[in-house]
Amino acid sequence: MRPVILRRGLVALFAAAVSFGVIVQAQAAETLRIGYQKYGTLVLLKANGSLEKRLAAQGVDVQWTEFPGGPQLLEGLNVGSIDFGVTGETPPVFAQAAGADLLYVAYEPPAPHSEAILVPKDSAIKSVQDLKGKKVVLNKGSNVHYLLVRALEDAGLKYTDIQTVFLPPADARAAFERGSVDAWVIWDPYQAAAEQQLQARTLRDGSGIVDNHQFYLATKPYAEKHPAVIKTLVEEIRAIGEWSKANPIDVTRQVSPLLGLPADITLSVVKRQGYGAQFLTPPVIAAQQKIADSFYQLKLIPKPLSIKDVIWTPPAAVATAP
Repeated sequence: MRPVILRRGLVALFAAAVSFGVIVQAQAAETLRIGYQKYGTLVLLKANGSLEKRLAAQGVDVQWTEFPGGPQLLEGLNVGSIDFGVTGETPPVFAQAAGADLLYVAYEPPAPHSEAILVPKDSAIKSVQDLKGKKVVLNKGSNVHYLLVRALEDAGLKYTDIQTVFLPPADARAAFERGSVDAWVIWDPYQAAAEQQLQARTLRDGSGIVDNHQFYLATKPYAEKHPAVIKTLVEEIRAIGEWSKANPIDVTRQVSPLLGLPADITLSVVKRQGYGAQFLTPPVIAAQQKIADSFYQLKLIPKPLSIKDVIWTPPAAVATAP
């Protein structure tokens, strides 16, 4: 009798465990976990609160997590700690090469002036060609990694003609100020801060050589299971972006304290950003493919990639829904 009772007890326990697992999964599915960085449209969306109101009607809560940079945010997506996030154009390439199960969802218009190669104000370096043999610091795998590749190529130099030093932004700025590196490849708001606080000189920004798109990405399982949530999210990002474009002074007042930067520096950052998120188009996909191909040819990633295979397309029923 006891073995039978024990088996029944185990079955009941197993059933309860399965039931509990289903409940936990259901609860997780009702929470959209968004990763954001210190600056960008998602910061404004978080402060606005409009997304929470719209998703509440769908039975979805929103949880926000801040990350120091794109590579770290994509690692969060990869390990499943968040469902959705934003980053520059290069980190998704490295993430896809590493096997991350991610999908491109939407993009912001080009912002080529929001990243640049900087040199100290008194530097003897006058052109990208002068970087040959010099130490250049950057955040490995960030959006500016491709800017550096393209700028060198455009100047007739090879990637191996310079000495790359890989540091996160805060450490890179310290190295730049100490003079232990010759140039710094960086993005806003760090770029604008260095230009105005250190009088750093712009050697080359992205104009004419890179688009510097911002991409919104989601984990593949979440995007496939919750297309209506993703559609709502992109609509709200687009709306807050259009408002931001029309109201740079208001955005500056809101963002300046978050960045810990004076209003004049913040305003420069706000004006250089691209606004108006859209679902990906063939030209944008082609541009991203070019980045992936370049990094493979330089052996910065271990295998060739197909960007079109990781693009999320809203289902017809969702795409046409009001």
